[in-house]
Amino acid sequence: MPRYLSLVQIDESNAPAEGPSPELMQRMGELIEEMTKAGVLLDTAGLTPSSQGTRVHWEKGELSVTDGPFTESKEVVGGYAIIQAKDKAEAIEWTKRFLKIHEEHWTVTSEVREIAEG
Repeated sequence: MPRYLSLVQIDESNAPAEGPSPELMQRMGELIEEMTKAGVLLDTAGLTPSSQGTRVHWEKGELSVTDGPFTESKEVVGGYAIIQAKDKAEAIEWTKRFLKIHEEHWTVTSEVREIAEG
């Protein structure tokens, strides 16, 4: 079965400073447990804020290293999930379920892409 990467993008400028609510964390835990039992979820994690990240850039034979925060970034990758599904449509359905557990004040986007094998 193919594997898919769901990149969870958040707008750090309007995300709650305290992070996810306890209720959201409980709903996430329940969905993660369901996905794990169904054999769909292979791995998932949230990421630290972009202010704690470092970018390594290669251009015209030169490397540059820049520590966060990155002022030009509005949406950043806040987490990911690796999903094994029968097809992209199923991976998208699981991703939609994940997004829908968030409260209305969250702005969350996921990009679902198949992992190239071989």
